[in-house]
Amino acid sequence: MNIDFSKSSDGLVPAVIQDNTTNKVLMLGYMNREALDKTQKEGKVTFFSRSRQKLWTKGEESGNFLHVVSISSDCDDDTLLIKCNPAGPTCHTGADTCWAETNKAEPVMFLKELQDFIDQRKVEMPEGSYTTSLFEKGIRRIAQKVGEEAVETIVGAMANDDENFVYEGADLLYHLIVLLTHKGLRIEDLALELKKRHK
Repeated sequence: MNIDFSKSSDGLVPAVIQDNTTNKVLMLGYMNREALDKTQKEGKVTFFSRSRQKLWTKGEESGNFLHVVSISSDCDDDTLLIKCNPAGPTCHTGADTCWAETNKAEPVMFLKELQDFIDQRKVEMPEGSYTTSLFEKGIRRIAQKVGEEAVETIVGAMANDDENFVYEGADLLYHLIVLLTHKGLRIEDLALELKKRHK
């Protein structure tokens, strides 16, 4: 990543700060080379304050640090996109974002997080993990579990037991994601298929 700090007379480039989980834009700040270096080294977003003419790490007073997940530059190498996990509200007013938006992940977005976790399990195969044991047993056992959980979900629905229905439905979805992962697919593949049908 070669950022061109020379394009502006003050040697600063804009840095767009985005929540890594929700994808909400949290704030916009400016960085010089020193601020970028410090951000990369310490893993917390540091800006150059134009009003105070010095470096400042976001959260150094409030404790609401922006923990860096990734840093990328745009096509012209003169703007940064920094994805972060915020440790609290980002704006000095106490709002989640500098546009007073609520920064909350939709619960359905957890499915992607779960998919990523199961993908990682398949790569690492840690001992003692239930997910690892499913991968070790292979497709027949995983498919069998999907079938078992489907039946239990139906039983919960037919019994008018919503709590049990949701519980078993969650088990079904988890095992389906494991099966998808075993076959080299992801939950997004199902979402794309549904999206095609929705047309």
